[in-house]
Amino acid sequence: MRKAFLLVTALTTLAAFADGPWKFAMKTEKSKINIRLDLYEESIEVPGMEDFGSMNGYLSGDIYGVWSVTSCKVIDDKHATIRLSNDLGSETQECALTLVGDSICKMELKGGVVIKRVEGGKKLVKIDSVQEFHKKK
Repeated sequence: MRKAFLLVTALTTLAAFADGPWKFAMKTEKSKINIRLDLYEESIEVPGMEDFGSMNGYLSGDIYGVWSVTSCKVIDDKHATIRLSNDLGSETQECALTLVGDSICKMELKGGVVIKRVEGGKKLVKIDSVQEFHKKK
């Protein structure tokens, strides 16, 4: 009986961890940028990069290219860090993530902004260093 209880407790804990706060899809209204994350396991296929297998997530939308999560660290239920790499692998961006409640994630780009978006059909401009994502509805 005790072993069964321990097994059920362990499985419940694993299930709660797998669906923890760092597994979500969100978007910004202002910048039209999407983020999809699973910082617990590499379970997400990055659009256009399926040959590389599943990853921890990606950034896409109104930006130049698709940026995949190449490393991540969950600090606690409210804070994490990720490293993004562009689809060519030529640029990387360090990001600090902060969860505000269960529906907002603030992303702060560290070490200078390298992620850009196309403006006016031809000019590349850096995105804002702080992005606020909201849960997709």
